[in-house]
Amino acid sequence: MKSKLVWLLAPLLILAVVVGVLFQQVYQSQDVKAVTVMVPSGATSAQVSKLLQDKGVVHSAWLFRAVARLHHQARAIKAGEYHFSGSMNMLQVLDILTHGDVLLHKVTVPEGLRTYAVLALLAQQTHTPIQIWQDALRGLLKVNTVEGRLLPETYTYILPVQPKKLLKEMIDAQEKVIHAIAPKSVHDLRVIASVIEKETALDKERPLVSAVIHNRLRLGMPLQMDPTVIYGIWKRDGVFSGNIHRKDLLTDTPWNTYTRKGLPPTPICNPSRASLMAAAKPADVSYLYFVADGTGGHAFASTLAEHQANVKKWVKLERQKR
Repeated sequence: MKSKLVWLLAPLLILAVVVGVLFQQVYQSQDVKAVTVMVPSGATSAQVSKLLQDKGVVHSAWLFRAVARLHHQARAIKAGEYHFSGSMNMLQVLDILTHGDVLLHKVTVPEGLRTYAVLALLAQQTHTPIQIWQDALRGLLKVNTVEGRLLPETYTYILPVQPKKLLKEMIDAQEKVIHAIAPKSVHDLRVIASVIEKETALDKERPLVSAVIHNRLRLGMPLQMDPTVIYGIWKRDGVFSGNIHRKDLLTDTPWNTYTRKGLPPTPICNPSRASLMAAAKPADVSYLYFVADGTGGHAFASTLAEHQANVKKWVKLERQKR
């Protein structure tokens, strides 16, 4: 009788021991060396479990998969880039994956970059072909002209990167600024702001440059601003040497504000928040001219005689530097 009882209880005892060992393995923490794991979109729980085992995050792929299934979380694992380190057990790992505690990356878009340069920056940082970013932007804007629609700021994103999502955030950020300004012409605002952006990096000068642009437009004077000429050369040739010559000022392009009156047909870069604000609210001054003052800023003038005097001062300073 006793022997029969032993034979009946033995499997249960073995099962209890196995369950106990497995239970211990699930809840027992293990030291994980700092490691980054990329969970691909659409990966199965089996694939994720194998990936975690290969990376040393869990010691048993099949056990982790079983835990995920028992907790009805096998399909709740989110794609993305995860960082694991320190002491953790399987349930803690599963919790991180199902809550989507992914790594956040940052990208800073400098002020005044042309859109192509912004897309090239994004492509380089995210290791994604630039063509994907170009197609995404065209798909979002659905227009031929995509210049000047992105707001230079610092943005966060996750991997795998979603170009449309990140670009839409940049577009919406600019739209939010413009909506707060409520200009009569959004297109003109973007164009004027882009010229301001390229003419000065000093916040205190932006409203003054804006005033020069508005005053010249009101009087029917050509803007005669070098950055517009440079942009026209870049659009025509795909490159710019870095030096602007007199012949460049006289060679007509749609963006050359020496040969054509009025605003250029498109923005010439992606303007900052400060330049957008300045474009909408120019300073209440009569300035029509400005030239570099040799100290990183500009000297402004209301008359040609004053401007010519400022130019002479700048030339003298440049000669002294040489």
